Amino acid sequence: MDELPKEKTLEATPTWAVAVVCFVLVAISILIEQILHHTESWLKRRKKAPLRESLEKVKAELMLLGFISLLLTVLQEHLSNICVPRKVGHSWHPCKYTDSGKYYDPCIKKGKIQLVSAYGIHQLHIFIFVLAISHIIYCILTYGLGKLKMRKWKSWEDETKTDEYQYYNDPERFRFARETSFGRRHLNFWSRSPLLLWIVCFFRQFIRSVTKVDYFTLRHGFITEHLPPQSQASFNFQKYINRSLEEDFKVIVGISPVIWFCAVVFLLTNTNGWFSYFWLPFIPLIIILLVGAKLQVVITKMGTRVLERGDVIKGSPVVQPSDDLFWFHRPRFMLFLIHFVLFLNAFQMAFLAWSYYESSYPSCYHENIEDIIIRITMGVIIQFLCSYVTLPLYALVNQMGSKMKPVIFSNNVASALRGWHQTAKKHVKQGRASGSSTPFSSRPASPLHGSTSPLYLLQGYNKSNYEEGYGDEAHDFNHAEDPLPQTSIVEIERDVENPPSPSVGSRAPHQNDFSFRNKETET
Repeated sequence: MDELPKEKTLEATPTWAVAVVCFVLVAISILIEQILHHTESWLKRRKKAPLRESLEKVKAELMLLGFISLLLTVLQEHLSNICVPRKVGHSWHPCKYTDSGKYYDPCIKKGKIQLVSAYGIHQLHIFIFVLAISHIIYCILTYGLGKLKMRKWKSWEDETKTDEYQYYNDPERFRFARETSFGRRHLNFWSRSPLLLWIVCFFRQFIRSVTKVDYFTLRHGFITEHLPPQSQASFNFQKYINRSLEEDFKVIVGISPVIWFCAVVFLLTNTNGWFSYFWLPFIPLIIILLVGAKLQVVITKMGTRVLERGDVIKGSPVVQPSDDLFWFHRPRFMLFLIHFVLFLNAFQMAFLAWSYYESSYPSCYHENIEDIIIRITMGVIIQFLCSYVTLPLYALVNQMGSKMKPVIFSNNVASALRGWHQTAKKHVKQGRASGSSTPFSSRPASPLHGSTSPLYLLQGYNKSNYEEGYGDEAHDFNHAEDPLPQTSIVEIERDVENPPSPSVGSRAPHQNDFSFRNKETET
């Protein structure tokens, strides 16, 4: 077989054609860069720091995929010259392989077969591009539909400030646990049987997956567990959930090494067999349904634990958040499963779009129209369940772990704490270097009221939870005295955003209430 002629090089290409192609590519790149830049500026103006970080992750993923594409381009000639034995090259084909000799293969002369052809690498380029676009679009759709479902939670949160809500949730009223709205929904005969519990919770996720009574009860339990009592009417649980979801979105939009490994496994198993054509499209559906059912089980189990403490309760039912309610005692494992389902669904839709673009229909990838219909239908159903049903349910139930998240503080409070900590460390180092005690007036003022310790911000905040979220930033807070009464998070945020202006010559409130017990600087 004569060797096929090589394609035309740049030496034989008009300069105007090269210039036009370069101009179009540069123009498209600049347009995309400007869109990302304006999006980042808009998020900055809206003070959406977690979403800005998510955008940075998107850009990092695009850069990684671009680097992979560049490597494939550079190594294309070398990869196409690698030859493998015929027995190896004829195994694990996505289609029924027939060696008809219609493809040019330079390795045939050696009695072998190409590892991958240059055109196959080109097709892989296109698939990587389609996969990246599909994953980003699916993540944005998931977040947008989830937020749309959660919009009504704002009215529920506003209702907790009304006199009517305070009357019906009188903390001094005694009631039977089963006769409360939460008890009538969750404390039934089926809640005592593990099998019936899972069956009911499996179907419950499709009908009013998050109800008002569940929102009120979980909000009440969260505040009772983590915050001072006076925060019941002032703490905005809905804003806290939104900040938490924005933080989790950074995980969803990224592609972790584990997810990349799964992508390679999917490519490996995409063979001409029953698993690829029948079971693979149903795997994400099964996972997301199990996640939704498990989240419903967590809510019901918290209700049964209320009943175990006694048939009569005082006030509203108080559920106790706990990590042991979740799989492997890890609430964030649910987030990994949602992330995995989104990527797998995007992978299948990207593969469907790529195969149709490259081979049209019918092809060896899709011999029957029923296969295409099933994959598209499953993709739409999974996307709807994941974004409109499971994600809002996860956003609420995920707060029922043993620890609350650092986003309990708004961005202003968190920035103020970090700023105070850095200033405090600087002054402590200067005091140790000088070998003398630091004058009170030169000590760093905390973000609030000019006090010398941030414990005013941390009243009612579980110390271990704070250290879990901020790490070493909480270490220096342990040696300060704590004589102040508990302060609600709302008061903290209000004071940070609108700090008081003490009169000239007067000392800031609480200034005498704190002192550093540093043995090295005491005199």
